[in-house]
Amino acid sequence: MPIENIPEIYFQNKNTPQDIFVYDFKMTSDVVKSKVNLSMNMFSFLQVGKKQVHFADTSMAVNSKQSLLLKKGNWLWTELLDTEAIYYCKLFFFSEKKLIDFLSKYTNNIKPHKEEVPYFVIENDQYIAAFIDSLSSNTYTNHSYSDALLSLKFEEIMLYLLNKYGDKFEFYLHSLISKEVSPFKNIVESNVYSNLKLEEIAFLCNMSLSTFKRYFAHEYSEPPGKWLQDKRLQRAKELLQKGELKASDIYLDIGYNNLSNFSIAFKNKFGTSPTDISN
Repeated sequence: MPIENIPEIYFQNKNTPQDIFVYDFKMTSDVVKSKVNLSMNMFSFLQVGKKQVHFADTSMAVNSKQSLLLKKGNWLWTELLDTEAIYYCKLFFFSEKKLIDFLSKYTNNIKPHKEEVPYFVIENDQYIAAFIDSLSSNTYTNHSYSDALLSLKFEEIMLYLLNKYGDKFEFYLHSLISKEVSPFKNIVESNVYSNLKLEEIAFLCNMSLSTFKRYFAHEYSEPPGKWLQDKRLQRAKELLQKGELKASDIYLDIGYNNLSNFSIAFKNKFGTSPTDISN
């Protein structure tokens, strides 16, 4: 059975990552234990049908009287039709960045319980039902202020649930945040501004270059060469804008072997030469 990368398979523009996203999901036949790689935390607002999610050591089943907040990860989903001939739910995705911004704005800097549960069950009520009805992917794709509206909807449901469930929900939200950078990411991000080549960084990760590239694309959703080049050129721009250094002072430190290659790459990315920035 193929693995479904969600929400990426729902994006209209596959190359544009989104911090917040809503999708109307409909289905007319049962799907049992589909493999899902959920890359963002997600509200599942079930309206018609039944849903069961299998986690590493537990499972949870809900119907339209409940909603689920799911932690990102690899899960097995079973979606079943009820008495109706259709399965229908609203999926509301949000990134870790969006969550951190919300928590820093509205909550205390608390530590979650050691016990981590990959889901939070929400008992639907009239307010939540009205909120679900207000969510529609059409509204938030064809609107001039789509992103701003979605951000407000995200804050609305989060604040409502904080008020409804109190500390229990607040602890859960904090548990959704990654506790530490993986060893792989730690090595990569420690060498972003070094002049190491890809195969040298791969060696530090104890991987062949091909394995490293494959793993990198999975972790960062982008080829390593492009990702590193963008990071290094952005850093170069910041250094040059301070006016204290010239291109000839920094090109080696950000991974270029000669000044000419650096200048060409810089101009291709920013539309201007490094000398114009530093002057």
